Amino acid sequence: MEWDILVDGYNVIKNNLMFRSLEYKNFAEARNLLIRQLKNRYRSTCHRVIVVFDGNGADEQVSHDDHIRIVYSRYGETADSVIVRLVTEARQAGRRVEMYSDDGEIRASVIEQKGGVQTTRQLMAQFNAAPRDVAQRSSHRQAMRRLYGLDPAYKAEDEQDNTPRQTGRRRKGKARHHRHHKH
Repeated sequence: MEWDILVDGYNVIKNNLMFRSLEYKNFAEARNLLIRQLKNRYRSTCHRVIVVFDGNGADEQVSHDDHIRIVYSRYGETADSVIVRLVTEARQAGRRVEMYSDDGEIRASVIEQKGGVQTTRQLMAQFNAAPRDVAQRSSHRQAMRRLYGLDPAYKAEDEQDNTPRQTGRRRKGKARHHRHHKH
């Protein structure tokens, strides 16, 4: 099923240290970083990703950066009201919605429309998570190690065969010493 992922842009920037530290220097750079993170996170999905910011133009401005749709609200309209409208449109079209914001009012509106809500912290955790296939393989390996009683601190070097190998020269002394030490 196709999902719409809606992101309350300024809310994410204001509530997370990685973006907040950039915001003090250059707000545009914080916005660009958020968009880059969204592009990386949702690169290989079929979800529609829309990040909404408060704008001040006469009209709503919409642009795209790769597969990320960027919306700036028009002057006098909040990003929150744009998000609520987009959620309504998505639900009417039969799409599922996941919205990221810490704003209680907008979260309540999205829940009312049967949309899913996540916190900005949950979005940040996704940015930092391994891609799903890598995470699944890693989880499977860890489960198998536990199942078979292997050390979780396992290293490939531990698997090397430690038996002595013949290299053309005969090893002298070792076997002889062990044979003669019976007490």
